Amino acid sequence: MIAQFAGALTRAVAVMLLIATPALILPEQSQETAQIVTLIALFSGILILVEYAASYPSLVEFRDAPPFNRVRFISLLLIVLLGAIVVRGQFETTPLTEVITAIGALIGLAMDFPGSPVRLVIEMFPDDSDAGSIYLVRVLTGLAYLISLISLSIFAILMRLHGWPARDRTFNVWINLPTFDPTAGGDVVARLIRDARINIMLGFTLPFLIPLGVDSISVLFNSSALSSSQTLIWMVAVWAFLPASLFMRGIAMGRIAEMIRQQRHLSYRRAVEEGYAPA
Repeated sequence: MIAQFAGALTRAVAVMLLIATPALILPEQSQETAQIVTLIALFSGILILVEYAASYPSLVEFRDAPPFNRVRFISLLLIVLLGAIVVRGQFETTPLTEVITAIGALIGLAMDFPGSPVRLVIEMFPDDSDAGSIYLVRVLTGLAYLISLISLSIFAILMRLHGWPARDRTFNVWINLPTFDPTAGGDVVARLIRDARINIMLGFTLPFLIPLGVDSISVLFNSSALSSSQTLIWMVAVWAFLPASLFMRGIAMGRIAEMIRQQRHLSYRRAVEEGYAPA
C-alpha cells in the first residue's frame, strides 16, 4: 500500500512538472498565466494520484503494463521541454538553444514539403505572419513530429523484444483497459481488433486532419497564437503527441486481441487433450 502510494505520488509530481515546464523555462510570464498553469498542474496531479493510488483505475489505461505510459510520458516531456528551450532561444540565446534550434531547423526543413503534416501546420497561420515566426513554427513542428515517430518506433521495438505486455507476468484486461467493457456485447477479440484499427487509422490521419480542420476553430490559430509562447508550444505538442499516442494504443489493443486469441486456442487444445471438447 505504501509503495503504491509512493509510486502514485511520484507520477503525480512528474505530471505537474511536465505541465509547468514551459512556464518554468520561458521568461517573463504574467501572473495570470502562472495561476492558470498552477491550477491545471494541481488538477492533473490530483487526478494521476487518485488513479494510481486506487486499487482499480477509472481512466488511465495500461496502468500495470509498463513501459506503455512511460514511453508516452517521456515523449510528451521531450516535445514540451525541447519546444520550450527553442522558444526561450528567441529571448535569450545560449549554446544549448542554438544547437537544439539548429537541429530542429534541419528536421523541419526536411519535413516541410507539399502535403506533409509540417507544411499543413505552417499553412494554418496567417499569410501576413513574419518569417521569424514561421521559422519558429517549422522548428517546433519538425522536432515534435520526429520525437513522436521515434517514441512510436521505440514502443514497437520494446513490445517485440520483451513480449509486451505479459511476458512472465499476468495481464488483467479490466485493470489496464478500464474504459473498455468486455461485457458490452459481441466477441471481445473482434471488438479489440476493431478498436485497434480505428486508433491506428486516427493516429495516421490526425496529423493531416487537425490542420485541415482549422477553419472550424480558426480563433485558436490566428496571429495571437504565434505571440503566445506557451500556446504555441502546447498546440504543437498536442498535434504531434495525440496521433502517436493513438497509434500506440491501437498497436497495444491489437496485441491484447492476439494474446486472448492465443489463450483461447491453448485452452481449447487442453480441453481436447483432456477429453472435455471434441477434436
